[in-house]
Amino acid sequence: MSTRSDEAALASIGAAAKELRLPTLRTEVARMAEIATREHQSYLVFLSELLAAEVDDRAERRRTRRITDAKFPRLKRLSEFNVDAVKTLEAAQLSTLAAGHYMNAGEPVVLLGDSGTGKTHLLIGLGLAACEQGRRVRYTTCAQLVNELVEAADERVLSRVVARYARLDLLLLDEVGYVQIDSRGAELLFQIITEREERASICLASNLPFSEWGSVFPDPRLVAAIVDRITFNAHILETGTQSYRLRTSKTATRRRRGG
Repeated sequence: MSTRSDEAALASIGAAAKELRLPTLRTEVARMAEIATREHQSYLVFLSELLAAEVDDRAERRRTRRITDAKFPRLKRLSEFNVDAVKTLEAAQLSTLAAGHYMNAGEPVVLLGDSGTGKTHLLIGLGLAACEQGRRVRYTTCAQLVNELVEAADERVLSRVVARYARLDLLLLDEVGYVQIDSRGAELLFQIITEREERASICLASNLPFSEWGSVFPDPRLVAAIVDRITFNAHILETGTQSYRLRTSKTATRRRRGG
């Protein structure tokens, strides 16, 4: 008789959990009830453990969704970055940025260095750290963003797209300087930068020093305005000119050989 009652109770709990959108409670209640019986837990302890499992699982689902929504091209963590391979960077500086306080103040982060020096790794690593802190993040290249904005303007939905980017806690803008941007694209990009100025952070990576940004954006006044906005209160990190990938590969090879 008690078995039938337990089965009925589980069915009722399952239906209620489905209605209340508590999937972890629905799938874990039977297993955790067995544990509670075996360990002689009180009703309150059992309920507390069950709700904690739901909360933890929901937090993990949100974290996974934030990482998916960020559209990272691949996953790279700051902990995987070999700071010793880049003499211009300090571990303490990366640790401070990983904590995310710069986002609270809407401060930019600018990564400058040649191709292959680790800029994208650092960009993604900062983005992942932000996702894990509950922040809304989006990764894009400069060319991709400009193309999206031009298409939005042509379809008369630009304000909607600009507002979507404005709601992000952190915008990761990669490969600034790899592709020339025409006047219209530069003006649209400037809108995004202006919308976020001193309010929400941009983390930007470029293979060019600021003095050469005129080769990317055609209007000198617009170049000056863009540089002014992304460098005000910015954290500027230089990754140098030597290939990070080559140096880390050589280091790994030496370690495998024991020297």
